[in-house]
Amino acid sequence: MALYTETVMDHFMNPRNVGSIENADGIGEVGNAKCGDIMKIYLKIEDNIIKDIKFETFGCGSAIASSSMATEMIKGKTIEEALAVTNKQVVDALGGLPVHKLHCSVLAEEAVKSAIKDYYDKNGIEYDKSLFPDDIGCEGCHMV
Repeated sequence: MALYTETVMDHFMNPRNVGSIENADGIGEVGNAKCGDIMKIYLKIEDNIIKDIKFETFGCGSAIASSSMATEMIKGKTIEEALAVTNKQVVDALGGLPVHKLHCSVLAEEAVKSAIKDYYDKNGIEYDKSLFPDDIGCEGCHMV
């Protein structure tokens, strides 16, 4: 069996939504010092809908594929729908990731949440703080 699925390889070789958004409504950046992956997500939100999303990721193929898939999964969704997307759903949409690469999907989920939290903070929108953990990283992640 191949280490990576065709879907992972496609999102790595042809990532969707790469780049940045000038004057983004929300920006989230997360990283993992152990593996060196850094993800930055930019959101453009109109009427509670994620109208545009871009990402910049410094990391391995799994990190890039996870970022790409996560952006595809939440583009056009409401903020609440985006917050409900889990790393397990990202992994499932990719057709799986090797166990030692599951943390990449966690970083993608957390980058999205970080960008939404930034949007809430910038706009003075109250939110449930339990939806946005302060400590992100492999040691405390909720991997599949």
